[in-house]
Amino acid sequence: MIQPYDDTYFMKQALIEAKEAYKKGEVPIGAVIVCENKIIARGHNLTETLNDVTAHAEMQAITSAANFLGGKYLLDCTLYVTIEPCQMCAGALFWSQISTIVFGARDQQRGCINLNTKLHPKTKISGGVLEEESSQILKKFFIEKRNLN
Repeated sequence: MIQPYDDTYFMKQALIEAKEAYKKGEVPIGAVIVCENKIIARGHNLTETLNDVTAHAEMQAITSAANFLGGKYLLDCTLYVTIEPCQMCAGALFWSQISTIVFGARDQQRGCINLNTKLHPKTKISGGVLEEESSQILKKFFIEKRNLN
């Protein structure tokens, strides 16, 4: 029996955020931050909407979670994000001291793993949760973008 609050459940919530970004014409990446099996923050890419290169899904979720918790550290929190964090987001996650990062699809070109970006020593990272769904929405978005140009 599947537990209602497992990695798959929370990644599905991140995918809902990615779909919100997609509807807005943003690169469809979504994120949620969970503490004690409760979603405390949601975010999706808003770089086009806000005209801000730092408005990635993870950054939106980090700010929201810090506001919810009333502090800058995300100890005992887990980030679920549909794609592996980039260097910028991994740097912010380092400073937040988030406990766990779970991502859907790898980003072989811009992801923090291949770029050897350091995370906080206590942060655990794992990937591949709903990997196919996470990569499909990105592929669909970029195919549509190319066909419009």
